[in-house]
Amino acid sequence: MGRGRAKAKQTKVARQLKYFSPETDYDALQRELHGPDRYSASGRADAEAAAADDDEEQDDGPPYAVDDDYEEWAAKRRA
Repeated sequence: MGRGRAKAKQTKVARQLKYFSPETDYDALQRELHGPDRYSASGRADAEAAAADDDEEQDDGPPYAVDDDYEEWAAKRRA
């Protein structure tokens, strides 16, 4: 019981979404899907900044501390 109001509200929202069609900005959608322009000055700057961020994040070590005590514990447990 008590599901009537919730279902009615869901139906109302679904109907609004189905029949409401706002004006679509296709240029903005195209920019979002294709990302920055590689050949423009700002696009090159963005690409270089992203590449620099990737280089800084790369790490040679493991993402966690290696625990040498675990190997000893595991060896004792196997024996």
